[in-house]
Amino acid sequence: MKISGEPIEKLFLWGQSSCVFTVGGEQRVLTFGGFGGPGRHSRRNCSLLLDHKSGSLTEMICKESPSPRMGHTVTSVGNSTYVIGGRGGPSEILDDVWVLQSTENTWLRLECIGNNFRPRHRHAAAAAASKIYVFGGLSNEGIYSCMNVFDTKSKQWSMLAAAGEWPCARHSHSLVSYGSKLFMFGGHDGQQALNDFYSFDTTTLKWNKESTNGGTPSPRFSHCMFIYKNYLGVLGGCPITGNNQEVTLLNLKHGVWFSVSIPVLSQCLCVRSSSVLIEDDLVIVGGGASCYAFGTRFNEPIIIDLHSVDSMFKLDNMYGMLIQSCDATSTVDLSRDEQSGIIGHAMKSQNDARSGGFTDSGPLILQLEKKYAKLAKDILKKFGWLDLARKVRVSHDNNHVLFPVNEAFHVLNTDKRIKMEHDDSCTLGEPLAFSENKLAGDNLSLQNALKILSSCNGSFLKDELAISRKPSKSPQTIMIEFVSSLLESKGMSYQLLEQLPARWETLGDIIILPKTCFKDPLWESVGEELWPLIAKSLGAQRLARQGKIMPNGTRDSTLELLLGDNGWVTHHENGIRYSLDATKCMFSSGNRSEKLRMGQLNCRDEVVVDLFAGIGYFVLPFLVKYVL
Repeated sequence: MKISGEPIEKLFLWGQSSCVFTVGGEQRVLTFGGFGGPGRHSRRNCSLLLDHKSGSLTEMICKESPSPRMGHTVTSVGNSTYVIGGRGGPSEILDDVWVLQSTENTWLRLECIGNNFRPRHRHAAAAAASKIYVFGGLSNEGIYSCMNVFDTKSKQWSMLAAAGEWPCARHSHSLVSYGSKLFMFGGHDGQQALNDFYSFDTTTLKWNKESTNGGTPSPRFSHCMFIYKNYLGVLGGCPITGNNQEVTLLNLKHGVWFSVSIPVLSQCLCVRSSSVLIEDDLVIVGGGASCYAFGTRFNEPIIIDLHSVDSMFKLDNMYGMLIQSCDATSTVDLSRDEQSGIIGHAMKSQNDARSGGFTDSGPLILQLEKKYAKLAKDILKKFGWLDLARKVRVSHDNNHVLFPVNEAFHVLNTDKRIKMEHDDSCTLGEPLAFSENKLAGDNLSLQNALKILSSCNGSFLKDELAISRKPSKSPQTIMIEFVSSLLESKGMSYQLLEQLPARWETLGDIIILPKTCFKDPLWESVGEELWPLIAKSLGAQRLARQGKIMPNGTRDSTLELLLGDNGWVTHHENGIRYSLDATKCMFSSGNRSEKLRMGQLNCRDEVVVDLFAGIGYFVLPFLVKYVL
């Protein structure tokens, strides 16, 4: 895209936020804030309008604007645009709300009422009707897992009570609206990137962890997400992989992921970028990264014509079944003719002949001889056909393996009107050889995958046992449920849930919480009931909270014991047993791999000087190896 008007350097940003903005009946891309810009890079508060068709870039001149920031959100509701939160500096985390009226080109700071919205950045927001839903985010206090709702009519904040399949705390995730539903993907929980996928119903106010088929996008954060027709798309983000030119799309009608290669994406670094959809065009603005070794890189704006991407697939009205191909740069969407009876005569269905689908016949399993088990499992997992909610098991005669298969796989084999001719090149003796030569090379097409499974003489059976894996709740989800019940019984504000920890450490049988959690004095009034609940949710016998390390010569610990009689603990690490009073002696649980590496060095007959010995993290492994 060739930019005219304002210099393109004004769009050299990351951490900005963008949305659609209407000017004289024409839709533009409005970009506000971010870090970068012309000259010395800094946080910005420019309001930039981009005409993606002509490339014209203009800056709105406003009497007053929100302060410079990054990591905020920009959300459109009707003719108004709202900026919420962000980060103005290392210690300047914001909680303000600004509105821009498209008819007046004037920014106005709102005086909000209701439950206080805590300062945060890297949160996600999406609008449904006249309300803006904000989930998660990051502040100096920690990572949030709350859902705050801003009513743009009453200018009132509210916070929803945690219930159901509540997502864990996260930042740098994505949230989009689709009718009365919101969809959320990925983010970072403070320890790792996520790839969980949730929906939120704005009518029932409940979260649901979605179950999908196909190739789910890899764990990522700081990515882009958008809605186009009946598709939800995910692209870019961290960590950066070799598949950075792919857009992963979810068919929202049938819950199947598939990937499309977009070569133009290989030219940019879509990290902390913004994506805005205008008709069939996806406009990506901003993004980039900074490296001390290689300098700073910013993206130029790019346009992806989603109509041309859409036309690459033949959408079938009956099934709409989008199946991910393992070809390197393409995705196959089979029409009804191609889907009908692909397994054919070699895979006999032992269900009732009148069974028209997965729902009528109940959960199904695919029975195969043991010699084909590994190959079949690899194929079923690769194409998202294995039902991970049930267990793979062995038949009573011990000669067959029973694979639970999902609806997507069964639908491909229920229509008997058209049979695919059996390919003699894929005989019963060849599947095992195929496993080594082609599947390992990751170039197996969908058609060949189905032919191989057909040649394995498998059969569909009704899963009478339907052995299901019990859905496990994360410790944090259990903690939220316990504490929510406690707060409700005491008539205390649900806003206190924001102070729950997102991570913790283990030292022996003591769980150590970060010093930033449970800071409000109100917690002290329910401490006798609270701490046993927290310990139970984390599976701990004793509970403590980290304090500041004293700046004296021995770096004494100020660990606060919350539950338990004393701080004496026995901790096993790298073959060494440490016994210490954790409330008096500082123990660093980090650098485990480095401690292990140092302990494996050959230092026999060497003089080792440890200038920061502490309690012997590195010296003791040497002694264990060479003296004892």
